[in-house]
Amino acid sequence: MLGKEDADMTQISISELKANAGKYVAMVDSQDVFITKNGKLIARLTAAKPNKTAAARSLFGLIRENVDLEAEREERLR
Repeated sequence: MLGKEDADMTQISISELKANAGKYVAMVDSQDVFITKNGKLIARLTAAKPNKTAAARSLFGLIRENVDLEAEREERLR
């Protein structure tokens, strides 16, 4: 299922990908390409570079505010 953040993504059939693979491989530098088979989403073609925004969002809330990083490091090393 496509989420709200995926609304501006391109969705193509597997046969369209086979016919124009180079076009879609070039396109993934700027956006993900969703691939369907018989109308069902089966894959996402995405750039190899990390999505820094998505990585940052996934970490949000994991680190407490005003934490002593050195003390946390020492605790983990024990």
